[in-house]
Amino acid sequence: MHTRANERVAWFNGEFMPESEVRIPFRDSSWVYGDGAFDMTRSFNHRLFKVKEHVDRLYRSLKYLRIDPGFGPERMCALTEEVFERNRHLLGPDDDYWIGQRISRGVKDVPGDNLDHHGPNVVLECAPLPLKQRAKLFKDGIRVVIPSHRRVPPDSLTPRAKAHNYLNHCCQSGGAEHRSGGLGGAARRERQSLRGHGVEHLHGARR
Repeated sequence: MHTRANERVAWFNGEFMPESEVRIPFRDSSWVYGDGAFDMTRSFNHRLFKVKEHVDRLYRSLKYLRIDPGFGPERMCALTEEVFERNRHLLGPDDDYWIGQRISRGVKDVPGDNLDHHGPNVVLECAPLPLKQRAKLFKDGIRVVIPSHRRVPPDSLTPRAKAHNYLNHCCQSGGAEHRSGGLGGAARRERQSLRGHGVEHLHGARR
């Protein structure tokens, strides 16, 4: 039986710890290059939703990026469920979590860096869903603008891999929020949609 903490905990490279104590070195490849993969699921009424399916997708992204987290999907599912259980008591009656796994390729070994770990950095964490902040969008709708930025074409980098490099997304969303007064979303312009049968992909509002 684990001890309940008064703040959210995360799993980081083999240990559960307060999320405020998770430390990623600044030479981590995800910080330097956006070289990492992630996936997210959420809870509904304090129950996790389709963990296995999301973890399976995570491992497809890791396979594409050729990153080995050091253990397989079954353990990743179990750890994800445990992270959620260790944080569940902090939820209010109408709250729910995003639950995510984030894996980077790791830190480049630089002489004299005095780091004990240079392999993949693995973080599993929970974050409250911004239901209250988004309530107005559900009530009044979302203004959508079409930004000038296009997504990276799928023949350059597959959109099926959930990678940490979200610069294109940030530029689109930033422009959309500026033009909509912070209450809008961007319709991402793509050559081809994920399913291969569309030319425009509507991306939801602020994230």
